[in-house]
Amino acid sequence: MTKADSDNEGIDSIIAEARKNRLERELGYREQALKLYPHICARCGRAFSGKRLRELTVHHKDHNHDNNPSDGSNWELLCLYCHDNEHARLEVAECYDHSDAAQTPESSTSGFKPFADLEVLLKKKPNG
Repeated sequence: MTKADSDNEGIDSIIAEARKNRLERELGYREQALKLYPHICARCGRAFSGKRLRELTVHHKDHNHDNNPSDGSNWELLCLYCHDNEHARLEVAECYDHSDAAQTPESSTSGFKPFADLEVLLKKKPNG
């Protein structure tokens, strides 16, 4: 066995252990949340039971999966669709946060300035 092979095995075992720990942690707070809250999506209000209960997920309000207070104050139960929507909304908001908020139509990259001569046009006296 080469050194590279043993390094890869070491990395693979670390990754496998991290995944196992994450799964155990998720199962722990999921079970807690299902005991604390009614099996209803906090956004759309759909009720879940039986096999469909797996479609109900735990959403971390502060988006920190390590913040799991035992009182459940950082959790809400969301169905798969509402949970995906919540994270998509966050991604869109982050895109807007990183955009140049000071950009105006006059400073757009196209060079077109729709109101460039507006003041001059407004000051012109009508013929007549």
